[in-house]
Amino acid sequence: MSSEEASIFSTFLFCLLMFVFSTSEIEARKLEVQMCSFSCGDVRNISYPFRLKGDPAGCGHPELELSCENNKTILELSNSARYYVKRISHDKCTISVADVNLANGSCGLPYKSFSLYPYFFRHINGYILKSYAHYVNCSSNIIDQAYTKVPCLSNNQSNVYVYVGHVGYVFGVIYQAMFWPSMGNWISFLLVDVPIIGRFILAPIVFLVFLIQRYRKSLKRVDNVEKFLHNQQSWMPKRYSYPEIIAVTNHFTHKLGQGGFGSVYKGQLHTGRLIAVKMLENSKFSGEEFINEVSTIGRIHHVNVVQLLGFCSEGSKRALVYEYMPNGSLDRHIFPKESRGQSFSWEKLHEVALGTARGIEYLHNGCDVCILHFDIKPHNILLDHNFIPKVSDFGLAKFHPKENDFVSISATRGTVGYIAPELISRNFGNVSCKSDVYGFGVVLLEMAGGRRNSNMHATRSSKAYFPSWVYD
Repeated sequence: MSSEEASIFSTFLFCLLMFVFSTSEIEARKLEVQMCSFSCGDVRNISYPFRLKGDPAGCGHPELELSCENNKTILELSNSARYYVKRISHDKCTISVADVNLANGSCGLPYKSFSLYPYFFRHINGYILKSYAHYVNCSSNIIDQAYTKVPCLSNNQSNVYVYVGHVGYVFGVIYQAMFWPSMGNWISFLLVDVPIIGRFILAPIVFLVFLIQRYRKSLKRVDNVEKFLHNQQSWMPKRYSYPEIIAVTNHFTHKLGQGGFGSVYKGQLHTGRLIAVKMLENSKFSGEEFINEVSTIGRIHHVNVVQLLGFCSEGSKRALVYEYMPNGSLDRHIFPKESRGQSFSWEKLHEVALGTARGIEYLHNGCDVCILHFDIKPHNILLDHNFIPKVSDFGLAKFHPKENDFVSISATRGTVGYIAPELISRNFGNVSCKSDVYGFGVVLLEMAGGRRNSNMHATRSSKAYFPSWVYD
């Protein structure tokens, strides 16, 4: 199992454990709610979201605290109004209450006005009153039949009417439609404790879906590479398995260097031929760049272009197998202060320059399509045992038909110092094969001057950028 696959699996396992633990916690809450259940007089099995005065806080909402007085269930709201609870149906999510001042049947007005919304719609989340009454006192008669006159409260100076309204059932039906009869109070508990559900069930599920989508996209990228490799297998170099790569590099014992896309190791085939294996870091080297490298170098056979002998592609494990260049890259030989190789004579510099130019010219004109390298620099010019230069590293390369004078790219490509101006801004012109010629020109300046194109430690600022100093 690769490190990426192991990471995804461990994350999936973590989400699964979160779900199991959250389910256990909900079961515990369910048991706690059942333990908080109580009865008072004719009202039986009262439970969440209601709580009995003196019960623990987890038994219900503080605003829905009930008391039991003389076998009568009392609901007392924050406006000091007291109501007898006549019935509570947890299955239907309904509650029936009566003002204590009207419960004796005498003619009188309620003690306090009562609003549905601050309590039953906001706090109970689904428990509704079926009807409500508005009392009005008028000096004249009301003809509207919706208002019923209350004779015992009316006299010659005023007329008291009551208007009975009905709460819409849409809100209640939404909740009741989600109930299962066999689940009873347990489902009522789930419906009203939305924050618990959101935190411990919905959040892990959403996170899990996100991981699955990400994993599917990763598989899709791998599938695209595999599809390309399958379609082009007739002309491609040899494909190695990852265990074979481990074997030929002797478990990656001899490291040659570190590049922008991964590490390079020295290896040896069973025939005795020395090779260089570039292990690609998946986060830095995309599937498109891998395809570019294989498809570009795989079909090229030129003395001044590095030869790709094989490749490996197994999930996130990708590698490129090149011919071994014993004398390393050009930058080791042309910068004296950094050099670990031998310095070149002017004749040898001339030979290297011509060989590099031939390799670039072949890329532009020697193949069926024009191949733009986009990263010509000394580090990407390798030298064999006879110091013959070979252009390498085609991760940023792009094909375009020879009949097209210009090429379209979506983003700047290359290394700072070697990037042609038109790659940064189209105001300088169109991108073409001349963009590679610009990079080669900078390499020639560095070969002639024996220094890098940019030196931040220069004694004079005017000499910091070598091409600018040469131009002056």
